[in-house]
Amino acid sequence: MTSLNLTLPDDWHIHLRDEAALSTTVPDVARWAGRAIVMPNLTPPVLSVADALNYRERILAHVPEGNSFEPLMTLYLTDHTTQTMVSDAAASPFVHGIKLYPAGATTNSDAGVTALEALYPVLEAMQNHDVPLLIHGEVTDPRCDIFDREKAFIDSALVPLTTQFPALRVVFEHITTRDAVQFVEAAGEHVAATVTAHHLLYNRNDLLVGGVKPHLFCLPVLKRDQHQLALRKAVTSGSPRFFLGTDSAPHTRDDKESSCGCAGCYTAHAALALYAEVFDEEGALDRLEAFASFHGPDFYRLPRNTTSVTLSKTPQAIPSEFQLGTDVLIPIRAGESVGWTVALAS
Repeated sequence: MTSLNLTLPDDWHIHLRDEAALSTTVPDVARWAGRAIVMPNLTPPVLSVADALNYRERILAHVPEGNSFEPLMTLYLTDHTTQTMVSDAAASPFVHGIKLYPAGATTNSDAGVTALEALYPVLEAMQNHDVPLLIHGEVTDPRCDIFDREKAFIDSALVPLTTQFPALRVVFEHITTRDAVQFVEAAGEHVAATVTAHHLLYNRNDLLVGGVKPHLFCLPVLKRDQHQLALRKAVTSGSPRFFLGTDSAPHTRDDKESSCGCAGCYTAHAALALYAEVFDEEGALDRLEAFASFHGPDFYRLPRNTTSVTLSKTPQAIPSEFQLGTDVLIPIRAGESVGWTVALAS
């Protein structure tokens, strides 16, 4: 197959950041996606509907002329989130979920949740108002091995949560392990998961062998190849419980290549092409459209896009760097190539 026509995809998990970064991040995702669930972990975080609406306007100011890209906003769950804030979110046509970060789990998560059970009244309100809970699923106990933190979160937090709130729609974000795949497959219809391109393409050998590759360092961290293979099987299975979420996260080169490099991979520039590589390698290109374009909107109870995009099996060269405001951003595959190209969006 040399070309592939798809219903325009969406990105159900992305970091656009703010201010000058938006001039790079927004056009990059708008090139191939109709909508994107935008993460709220700014500094300060997006806590209220008013915060989300203001952030939305800043994003829309950077959408290229003639492009209909739509940011789907989220709120940041904290120990101080109230049931009233949940009802406000449910009443807004622009807010589509509330994001749970365990405090200290990842970038800009210091304001995150410290005691999940204390927020059960808020989660009950989310269930009653049908507001999805989006979860960064890792424990933060320093005694827990970093490669085991997702599995530990499933056992200690996610199983009790989904048992207590069986009708709460939950998106287990950027899953990285066979354990997470098995949990989602066994959970009820109200649980789904996003999967990133970089967790499908790379494993911890790519990160560590021959020296640490800082631009492949992300959280949750890349895992063993057996987990990578389980993710590939899940996304190409046709199951509606798995859908596209890049977790594309821009960081400057200095922040990544430092004595304590930050976590996050930038893939928005070529994400759809990267996913196409995976599905092509797995002999499952016929299932890419459902994963990229159907499963996400169906779970979020939104209409599917009506326009289309064409992928051609033509390699595209990836620049060695992008501008991120006045700084430099190193993308995935910097200075290399991707085997597919977005040829046409209509």
